[in-house]
Amino acid sequence: MEKIWLKHYPADMDPEISMAPSDNLVAMLESSFVTYPDRPAFACMGRTITYSELDQLSAAFASWLQRDSGLAAGSRVAIMMPNVLQYPVALFGALRAGMVVVNVNPLYTARELEHQLKDSGAQAIIILENFAGTLEQVIDSSQLQRVIVTGMGDLLGFPKSAIVNFVVRRVKKMVPDYGLPGHLRMERILSKHRGKQPDAVDLGTDSLAFLQYTGGTTGPSKGAMLTHGSVYANVLQMSALTEPYSEPGKEIVITALPLYHIYALVVNCMCYVRLGGLNVLIPNPRDLPGFIKELAKWPFTAFYGVNTLYNALIHEPEFLKLDFSSLKQAGGGGMAVQSAVAHKWHDLTGHLLQEGYGLTECSPVVSFNLKNQTEVYTGNVGVPLPSTEISIRDEQGDEVPQGEPGELCVRGPQLMQGYWQRDEATAETFYEDGFLRTGDVAIVDEEGRIKIVDRAKDMILVSGFNVYPCEIEDVVTNHQGVLEAACIGVPDEKSGERVKLFVVRQPASEVSAEEIIAYCRENLTGYKVPKQVEFRDELPKTNVGKILRRALRDS
Repeated sequence: MEKIWLKHYPADMDPEISMAPSDNLVAMLESSFVTYPDRPAFACMGRTITYSELDQLSAAFASWLQRDSGLAAGSRVAIMMPNVLQYPVALFGALRAGMVVVNVNPLYTARELEHQLKDSGAQAIIILENFAGTLEQVIDSSQLQRVIVTGMGDLLGFPKSAIVNFVVRRVKKMVPDYGLPGHLRMERILSKHRGKQPDAVDLGTDSLAFLQYTGGTTGPSKGAMLTHGSVYANVLQMSALTEPYSEPGKEIVITALPLYHIYALVVNCMCYVRLGGLNVLIPNPRDLPGFIKELAKWPFTAFYGVNTLYNALIHEPEFLKLDFSSLKQAGGGGMAVQSAVAHKWHDLTGHLLQEGYGLTECSPVVSFNLKNQTEVYTGNVGVPLPSTEISIRDEQGDEVPQGEPGELCVRGPQLMQGYWQRDEATAETFYEDGFLRTGDVAIVDEEGRIKIVDRAKDMILVSGFNVYPCEIEDVVTNHQGVLEAACIGVPDEKSGERVKLFVVRQPASEVSAEEIIAYCRENLTGYKVPKQVEFRDELPKTNVGKILRRALRDS
């Protein structure tokens, strides 16, 4: 469709980004090392590392990967950590070594972890010791050759590192016993290779950088193949919007969303590293008093989150006392921003809560509300980023008239190469003309702004995380007392939606809702666990036997 949204771009904003075939994330990173050596790069739990220190630490890790790990360039390296300093060291070390990063949610159950390790063929993993027990359960079925373990306090410097690790291990008892024969400690690797530089690797825009796993409305989670070019393109696209309001080497972004999630990985980590900014890492944003106490220490200039996080913060009395005079940018994504939250945020801070839209397959950002918007809340997800095309299509793949609803399709340099080892799924996701099918129903208004009117038919969105019914139903129907199961999303004030499960018991079974929920907790990450269970004698189905979730939502 015609790019009618370009009239809203600021006069000095180029509608297209410019990239060379050799552009890659490592070159971007190393440029920041040279430009901002003494500027702070990442801060966490009272320790700040500069770009020079990040250079040395990630170089040491990259050197080990290339010379001592036994892995070849292009090997998949899993990272299973929350927001701690070891994450960017492992991330950039792996990329500098020419490896492919596989981000893993540290809260995964053994079943979920096993699938991702087996599917990606990961040959190494860097894992926080708190979660090593989960890895122990599945390591024998994986292709892992190297396991690197680290403690929460390992990069905090003595004596704080020893104190934090003691408290985490012995006082809070957050590190269960585990057995991983042959595992290495990350701090010893960094010490052994300190001062060493990795060999240069031949990278370009087509070089694979990430296998970023995302669910599907059917089947197991899939690895979106994100290249150095697709991620770097999205960095440039977002930078075109944010850099006019930013000062290189001076920005401070609050990173409360997990870096293993594509949103924070690109918008916080990559964008602000390119800018020479400081990422303040929040390991546990659910601890609101601790989170707010940390916020009070920093004159932060940027904040990105999901609606539920903003909603929680603006209802905390201590948050209302913070100084927002340095704030320049606040963005919302991952789930719909609510009007009440946007208005309350604006009243409190004097700044817009700019809503955007994206998906893992687009590295991730597709559209964003511009800073020059006049409304506090638009109800839409903004306009497409530079070099991004959109098309609203019907079920036959034909473009619908402007203003009519249809499936939002996207084309641009930020798109993934496809799904890892899933050619059929890739073919189903792309049209022949290169447009990617998002599965979301949208309308484009006369100003070129996108409004999402319905999500992918069955996906549930819990606090910004995608929950896919097929996965939950597959787990629940493995319970011996369950004959059939179906789940839907229902509204929830705190998380946006929560999972509701419908169950048909096996004949003579007396399984309870509590038993089913407990079973789910053993096999699913917390946000996927159903909050409600309703028993039915039968489930509504089509003539061919497919369960009608829409009928359940309407009942």
